Amino acid sequence: MSEPIRLSKRLIELTGCSRREAELYIEGGWVSIDGEVVEEPQFKVSEQQAVVLLPGAEAKPLEPATLLLNQPADFKGDVDDLLALFQPRSRWAEDPSGVRALRGHLLRLQASLPLQPHAEGMLVFSQDWRTQRKLTDDAYKLEQEYVVEVIGELPPSGLETLKRGQTIKGESLPGCKVSWQNETRLRFALKNPSPGVIQRLCDSVGLRVVSIKRIRIGGVSMGKLPSGQWRYLSPQERF
Repeated sequence: MSEPIRLSKRLIELTGCSRREAELYIEGGWVSIDGEVVEEPQFKVSEQQAVVLLPGAEAKPLEPATLLLNQPADFKGDVDDLLALFQPRSRWAEDPSGVRALRGHLLRLQASLPLQPHAEGMLVFSQDWRTQRKLTDDAYKLEQEYVVEVIGELPPSGLETLKRGQTIKGESLPGCKVSWQNETRLRFALKNPSPGVIQRLCDSVGLRVVSIKRIRIGGVSMGKLPSGQWRYLSPQERF
């Protein structure tokens, strides 16, 4: 009985493709072993295992992916801990993007636009340098929308005060779009908010923040993405 060999080598033997093509087929999720897709070219296979190149296979490099994550309210950790949340099992079952889930999409992800302190909600992780540059260089132009649960009584002129901005103890608080979502939740929309600014805005009109959730960045909304799950950015979506 011969020793197991690399999957890429077995694919070359079966199809006559080049080594680079074999790697691209495998990394693109086009190769199965005994009916199960394997995306690691170095995976060892034996002669008894059935290696199949799936219909429609294309030997193309993976397009860089951008993923949206709904960070849970009780999350404790850093960026590395957030990256650990990107598992196949935690992909939203109703992801509308139509993107084929591949292991390669979960590698070398870079985070952009951190949340407000103690906030939950939408985070963006991307492999695409164009998306990363958009969220960095154009951050000052991108409107971010938050739903903020508060307690307290808002003065009659409170909304207008928040909309026009103000200066308190030498600190300039920006004007913003703000409205009531319901009796206890405000919707804030503001561009490139500095850390803690939503908390300070609410404090300035006598409201205490209970929770903060980001639901939109620019033209991309988190939608109904459940807490702790992720989805792909659809090809039609633009920040």
